[in-house]
Amino acid sequence: MSLLELADVTRSVRLPDDSLLHILRGVTLDVDAGEHVAIVGRSGTGKSTLLNILGLLDAPTSGQYLLEGTPVQRLSNRTRTVRRGRDFGFVFQQFNLLPGRTALENVTAPLLYARGRQFWGRTRIAAAMLERVGLGDRLDTMPDKLSGGEQQRVAIARALVRGPRVILADEPTGALDVETGGEVMDLLDDIASQTGAALVTITHDLAVAARAERQYRLAEGVLVPITLDTASHWVGDVPTQVADRSAAVERRLLPTGTGAVDGPAGGASGTAEEVRA
Repeated sequence: MSLLELADVTRSVRLPDDSLLHILRGVTLDVDAGEHVAIVGRSGTGKSTLLNILGLLDAPTSGQYLLEGTPVQRLSNRTRTVRRGRDFGFVFQQFNLLPGRTALENVTAPLLYARGRQFWGRTRIAAAMLERVGLGDRLDTMPDKLSGGEQQRVAIARALVRGPRVILADEPTGALDVETGGEVMDLLDDIASQTGAALVTITHDLAVAARAERQYRLAEGVLVPITLDTASHWVGDVPTQVADRSAAVERRLLPTGTGAVDGPAGGASGTAEEVRA
């Protein structure tokens, strides 16, 4: 039984003109405990919507979401709120740290909603988590005195301090330089591996996605499996391995109807100008 399982999930919203905007179109995905899955896609393809559904922040329009075999739709609002706070840790591109609060106070914040030992030992637990992410000497430092990489480490410590079963990372390296981003992903991978948590990374960075055990591409609301390596590139809006780069360019230069990959599942066909861009 998978930890997370989506089956033919759709998400649509009604626009002011009464038309429907289809954001997700029949997404199927399963994620096991301890597994790292990456989902790539350009802006506006539905990645954040998918992450919100996985993290119990939003509900599917249709289809089914099973959390450890239990249909999420059957859970009460209160139960979803409790499980979201207990079982999910969120890491975002923007660090979203509380201004005017020290690193320790930021990491302690989620434990204010815990019970028993976690609540009463919250300061000790938060300090230990900051030590774990390499910031044991920065407990009393304000966010504006930390570097970008240090702020992301505080955000990671805050996301993981309650021992979540699932880590949802939305562009976790987007605000960082390449070297610091690599260190942050090393940290996420290490902690997820040590704790057995599932790690789902949403990113447009193919090198970050290539670190995962499985990779998917989300385009026009359709999720398809792909294979990436650390040297993969975007060709227009299509991610490809270096070995496939020439073929991908040729496919995108073909007119529609002559074998080009067009439509949601394969990426839209494009012009030579789009490929060069």
